[in-house]
Amino acid sequence: EDFDTFWAGLTAAENIRGVIISVPYKVPVFHKCAAAHERASRVQSANSVRRQADGSWYADNFDGVGFIEGLKAGGHRIAGKRILQVGAGGAGASLTYCLAEEGAAEIRLADIDRGRAQKLATLVSKTFPNCRIEVGEPDPSGLDMAINATPSGLKAHDPLPMDVSRLTPEMTVVDIIMEPAETALLKAAKAIGCRIQPGRPMMDFQVEAMAEFFDIERKDRRHG
Repeated sequence: EDFDTFWAGLTAAENIRGVIISVPYKVPVFHKCAAAHERASRVQSANSVRRQADGSWYADNFDGVGFIEGLKAGGHRIAGKRILQVGAGGAGASLTYCLAEEGAAEIRLADIDRGRAQKLATLVSKTFPNCRIEVGEPDPSGLDMAINATPSGLKAHDPLPMDVSRLTPEMTVVDIIMEPAETALLKAAKAIGCRIQPGRPMMDFQVEAMAEFFDIERKDRRHG
């Protein structure tokens, strides 16, 4: 309830050059910014903001960037692949756009809020019409890759985010959760013989992108 007051204080403190944003503030912070990178604008969400020369804020979102770079580093191809993505929330929205941008042939979106998934599917389809996007169940049958972009798996008693009985050994299974490093989903997929990708690389590559965004090494003095 004190968010507006808090943000006004950050803005008034002129020596604050940038801020990293986590849930549940990614959307409200985005709307405090005067300008934004396209990847933040299309999901209306920011996880990093930088002070501009006039004192206003500039937004960016590295969720999708970190995810895609992490997959590439793990040797996983995206172009031409058919993908199940469970979760169409803040991080999920960034992932869907970036998967489509990287050339995924098909994305099946599943979310407990079907309306949210349908809205995201419509928006991404308009931007990347060559990627077929449908809203469906969390069933990986017939697909090449299955991604968990939900918080399900953070706690030991959480239900599995997808129907693991439909996984087959040639599939790749990805979880964006960092802790535990090997979630129940990844353990089940590993036992079936799937290639797996944990959540940590997504954060590692986000940190690299953020360091450049904030100009940590102070290469560009225009950023303060």
